[in-house]
Amino acid sequence: MTTYILQYKINLLSLPYTYLKGQIMKRIQIEDKEIMQEAIQQEILRNEDSRYDHRLHGVLLVSKGMSCYQTGEFLGHDSTTIQRWVNDFNQIGFSGLFDKERTGRPTSLNAHQLEKLGKDLRKQPKIFGYSQNMWDGKLLAYHLKNQYGIEVGVRQCQRIFHKFGFRRRKPRPVIAQADPAAQKAFKKTSKVGEKHDE
Repeated sequence: MTTYILQYKINLLSLPYTYLKGQIMKRIQIEDKEIMQEAIQQEILRNEDSRYDHRLHGVLLVSKGMSCYQTGEFLGHDSTTIQRWVNDFNQIGFSGLFDKERTGRPTSLNAHQLEKLGKDLRKQPKIFGYSQNMWDGKLLAYHLKNQYGIEVGVRQCQRIFHKFGFRRRKPRPVIAQADPAAQKAFKKTSKVGEKHDE
């Protein structure tokens, strides 16, 4: 007669109670755990020392046998990020887990610059010597580069406009050498299909 044994893997994190040295203890819960997980992740990323410790924990979990995918899911990162940490650790050692020097342009404006920029955008561009009457993404990118020393793309400039509460507005085309009286008669207020005298 053959007997079969069904093996179970128990996930200790899913049990409502923890067994410690023969005693049953109720598992401690964190209130609003989804919100707190996000807050903790942000706190880790805020400080250079905590980022180093976080990477160190990731490498430790991989060294204990977890895959990069499992470690990434556990720590809230992509598996390729964990692979990069492990590769840096294997190549350089502990120093490979420190933040690298970041070069390049500043990514955002500080509070003082944002306040000044908000005042700039409420003025006509001609005040700053530009030929345009209205601000657009290209002009704002040029203005930021010349006045603030910050290079940003047109799409980022559109986000800045949105941040300040501006909305996109297209200028109405004006036909060269057109009769102003005929233009006035042909405004959007005229009904569809209505013909105008010429």
